[in-house]
Amino acid sequence: MKTRHQQTGASQRHDRSALKGSFRGPRGLKTRRAILRKAVNLASLEGLEGLTIGKLASTLRISKSGLFAHFGSKEDLQCAVVDEARDIFVENVVRPAFKLRGLERLRALCENWLRYGKARVFPGGCFFSAASLEFDDRPGRVRDRIAELMKKWLGNLEQAARDAQSAGEIRKEVDVRQLAFEIQAFAMGANWSSRLFRDQDAFRAASAAILERIDQATELQSRE
Repeated sequence: MKTRHQQTGASQRHDRSALKGSFRGPRGLKTRRAILRKAVNLASLEGLEGLTIGKLASTLRISKSGLFAHFGSKEDLQCAVVDEARDIFVENVVRPAFKLRGLERLRALCENWLRYGKARVFPGGCFFSAASLEFDDRPGRVRDRIAELMKKWLGNLEQAARDAQSAGEIRKEVDVRQLAFEIQAFAMGANWSSRLFRDQDAFRAASAAILERIDQATELQSRE
């Protein structure tokens, strides 16, 4: 015969399994996406480290046990939020640019990023600019996930520049990895200046700097 403690534990495990199952259907996935979108917005304002299951449950006015059953831990929640932010970023910045090729894709990636940052798709500004600074010295799954996604973003910039170089749109001697690094540095600087100084011209200045840097790398610029 099971003790009362064993019965309680079994009941709690059953409840958690039932709650997890409730997120698997179309309706559950829609609910999960709504929860994560709220969590992303909250994290963009208060930081990922400040995001807890308890705080999110309080904000959403739902049970803490329900969220805990679904995400399991604070770290699981943070990783899920990073992945949700990635999906939003890809939808707004990366996917539209992939209809283009070479130099046009590179320009579109930059313009889309700056538009996304200026429009504050996330209320706290660019999610990944803030999260990168917050977790750069914190070992663990969250940092590794952010670093992986930022490498992919830099890889997208570099590959677009490399394709443009192969097509003769960017000079052969240009270091496309360095070009991608500089573009990202300008973009990160725009987000930083916009948030810290409330600089209304930050994204305009970054756009001008990025486009000038790209122009300097093109074959057309070399012939002038």
